Amino acid sequence: MNEFFKKLPFIDHVLKGIGQIMLQENRWTGLLFLIGIFMGSWQCGVAVLLSTAAGTFTAMKLNYAKSEINAGLYGFSAALVGVALSFLFETTLLIWILIVLGGALAAVIQHFFIQKKIPVFTFPFIIITWILVFALHHFTHIPPSAMLSSEVVPTDYDDFLACTNGFGEVIFQGGVLSGMIFFLAVFISSPIAALYGLAASILGAGLSQLNGEPIKEIHMGLFGFNAVLSAIVFSGVKKTDGLWVLIAVLITIAIDDLLIDNHCLDIVGGVFTFPFVAGTWITLLIQKIFLKTKA
Repeated sequence: MNEFFKKLPFIDHVLKGIGQIMLQENRWTGLLFLIGIFMGSWQCGVAVLLSTAAGTFTAMKLNYAKSEINAGLYGFSAALVGVALSFLFETTLLIWILIVLGGALAAVIQHFFIQKKIPVFTFPFIIITWILVFALHHFTHIPPSAMLSSEVVPTDYDDFLACTNGFGEVIFQGGVLSGMIFFLAVFISSPIAALYGLAASILGAGLSQLNGEPIKEIHMGLFGFNAVLSAIVFSGVKKTDGLWVLIAVLITIAIDDLLIDNHCLDIVGGVFTFPFVAGTWITLLIQKIFLKTKA
């Protein structure tokens, strides 16, 4: 199988790019993510492939560093742009064009921040998607996708499944199986990251419930997915890693609940992964100050 990827490196780069959505440089993680996405919606699956391919292809044509392309660093924000647009809107010709263009632009923005050595995580995806959603809502009449209006049927296992649903919602997938597959995909790459992510999703759900957030949305994982990403960033085997995970997750949850409760970003489609990015930036700053003081 490794020979297959050596002969077709572009496929390897694309799969790693999809895996990097949850910070995993692993082609098998990316493949499982892709399977989970297709299980939720074929449109989202195709959109992820197109946008990730567009981002990767752009990086290759612009001669960005091969090591960065191989690691999938120009694929994950592009992938999220694709899945977000296909999830939010009916997939018209304009949406498909924007999925490809958005994926390419995400790679360019990602490269700018990589050059500046600024850890932006999914920020290129956020900026591009906010702008496109705002423009599409105000200047077109493209209807929302059927996925937005689909009713979630409650089950006896909602409390239990909320923890893995947090993984699913990172990539806009509300299906139970998708969430489980995404958790497994991270676990095969980094068990410690998966377990920290699981704990963060549970904590996000629990604290949001105490804060009076809608129980249906909590069960869907909408108040856990940003916490999952923040936990994965700081996950590690040291005892201090657990402390940084906790700090990052608590800050992320607080930002998430605050923005959602006050409808701060409804005009641009929602918070997306902004609470994760903001929470992680703040935690990295605290970490930097702490290490300087300690030194």
